[in-house]
Amino acid sequence: MKVSLLALILAVTFGAAHAVTPAAAAASAAPAAPAAKTAQQGKMATCNQDAGEKKLAGEERKAFMKNCLSAKPAAAPVAEKGTTQQSKMKTCNKDAADKKLAGEPRKAFMKECLSNKG
Repeated sequence: MKVSLLALILAVTFGAAHAVTPAAAAASAAPAAPAAKTAQQGKMATCNQDAGEKKLAGEERKAFMKNCLSAKPAAAPVAEKGTTQQSKMKTCNKDAADKKLAGEPRKAFMKECLSNKG
């Protein structure tokens, strides 16, 4: 009798713990899923609105939506010209070309130009 009672208590305890674990896992995973979709949902809404304004239908709408949804977001604008390394390089290269520099003089000019703060 004692063995049966102990087996029953263990079975109930294991069953209760097992039943709660999937629910707890689902509850903790549920909030993360909508947050991941938010950006895509916003993009979908914008593309749908644009397609509606253009009065697209059928294959044209399908092609537009495919292109719109696969488009990369626009790059963030640069705060000031010459603040990024890439824009500095572009400006210095243009200046060196305008001065028709080549070889060591160009190398020295580029070094000086790129090391300027601003």
